[in-house]
Amino acid sequence: MGPSASERASGSEGGRTETAGSRTSPGAKRRANRTRHNGSVTSGEQTATSFYEAVGGENTFHRIVAAFYREVAQDEVLRPLYPEQDLGPAERRLRMFLEQYWGGPRTYSDERGHPRLRMRHVPFKVGPIERDAWLRAMRIAVAEIEPEVLDNAHRQQLLDYFEMAANSLMNSPF
Repeated sequence: MGPSASERASGSEGGRTETAGSRTSPGAKRRANRTRHNGSVTSGEQTATSFYEAVGGENTFHRIVAAFYREVAQDEVLRPLYPEQDLGPAERRLRMFLEQYWGGPRTYSDERGHPRLRMRHVPFKVGPIERDAWLRAMRIAVAEIEPEVLDNAHRQQLLDYFEMAANSLMNSPF
């Protein structure tokens, strides 16, 4: 049985009332209702593993990121975006970020704080050409992972994320 007419009118259900100081903002409600894809979930006796664990953990992310940076090193559009001569530190940062994002160790945040991806990429021109080159290199890297390690569903989740991230980091129309 649902709330009574008086409970609906007052905004109270089941004895719970919100006062002006305790109202939850619409944004907070949306954030609270979001489903997280990257953490472990326990339901009764069954435990679902994180995406990170499901795809082979550190080894898989190491392979993806290493393959990506092999592409970056030889790409005439991407290589100039990396000011460091040695791509090793950039490779490590991306690997730590992806591992954390997908439910692995929190090393990235422990060492570097909040990711603030848009802020960290502001110094670099990221337009459609750079975005497309980045996505091309990342697709090649993901394609190197065997289907036994990265099934089609997980592969598509990664690619969807990379596309969303690449689009959100664009800071130039050219």
